[in-house]
Amino acid sequence: MPHFALRSIPARASRLPQMVALGLLAIAILFPAASAQAARIKDIVAFEGVRDNILVGYGLVVGLNGTGDRLQNNAFTAESLIGFLERQGVNTRGVTLGSKNVAAVTVTAKLPPFARAGGTIDVSISALGDAKSLLGGTLLATSLSGPDGNVYGVAQGPVTVGGFQAGGNSGSNITKGVPTNGFISNGAIVEREINFRLNDLPRVRLALRNPDVTTASNLMRAINQQLGAGVSSVEDPGTVTVTVPVNYKGDVVGMLADIETLPVVTDQPARVVVDEATGTIVMGENVRISTVAVAQGNLIVKVEETPQVSQPNPFAPEGSATGKGAETVVIPRTDITVSESSGNKVAVMQGGATLKDMVAGLNALGVGPRDLITILQTIKSAGALQADIETR
Repeated sequence: MPHFALRSIPARASRLPQMVALGLLAIAILFPAASAQAARIKDIVAFEGVRDNILVGYGLVVGLNGTGDRLQNNAFTAESLIGFLERQGVNTRGVTLGSKNVAAVTVTAKLPPFARAGGTIDVSISALGDAKSLLGGTLLATSLSGPDGNVYGVAQGPVTVGGFQAGGNSGSNITKGVPTNGFISNGAIVEREINFRLNDLPRVRLALRNPDVTTASNLMRAINQQLGAGVSSVEDPGTVTVTVPVNYKGDVVGMLADIETLPVVTDQPARVVVDEATGTIVMGENVRISTVAVAQGNLIVKVEETPQVSQPNPFAPEGSATGKGAETVVIPRTDITVSESSGNKVAVMQGGATLKDMVAGLNALGVGPRDLITILQTIKSAGALQADIETR
């Protein structure tokens, strides 16, 4: 078995192999290898037609406590307010408006699959102008349109804001969260339905959330075993097509209910994902490493500032404008020390080492996430890391 050769096992640990063997046997009984990688079909694919639809709208939030848009700086807010008042029979053309209680916002929502007219959905509110906060505001009736331009819902109601902002006359202020973002729970009423009849489909396409040839093949075999040979086929690594059998004609929902809970063994390519901004590293279990030696050196650079103050002697003449004479002078003094910790460890990784072996060995070296990123990239450059590195 591949391992890190870091140190020998003490004599007092002679019973450790027997204990480890018993532990592994218990794990094998409770969690078989095949089921550990199996997932339900409904968790790894998206069914054709069963999807959300994006809706967006533009509206006004009113009733703010002086935290709205400045109308002289936001022409779109002023024009929207004038247009709203005109629709209510109030003519404000040619009048300079100075309200601070109105804010222009975008309203977004997701129309779930099979939503029916009269149902309600949640909406999110975001300020467009220079409003400071939407706290306490109310969204006026706003149409929500889909990508096709049709109106599918209307949103209105009091805005709930998770953050806040407070300030004083001196200019100091404190902000928690984002007070210019809010939401309205069940704030939109569905006015138009998506015309989609799932039961009338002659075939259904399943889109894998993580496309993979092996996973798609396993998915096809699981469906054929349940519904009959030749019912499903693999179009590409990300798509499996299921032809509706005769006994399920007009009952596609029943067919999906019968197959969506079937277990499928999933697979994935060996990949290491690195987020250098946060120092986060995620590695798949299929990552393998060829024989390689890893050494970590701890180079410490220490810089100390110890300024010295030079005082003139007692009764010395006072310094003049020309710089002559005695005066107090601060003399900068910098000490730089460079040291490298002794006893650095070297980890030898045998060919075919697994993710568990690699992490255990690097942890034994005292390697942190930041150093681990550099080590992985260096091993990849040496051709010893059998995986792709994806940097975000």
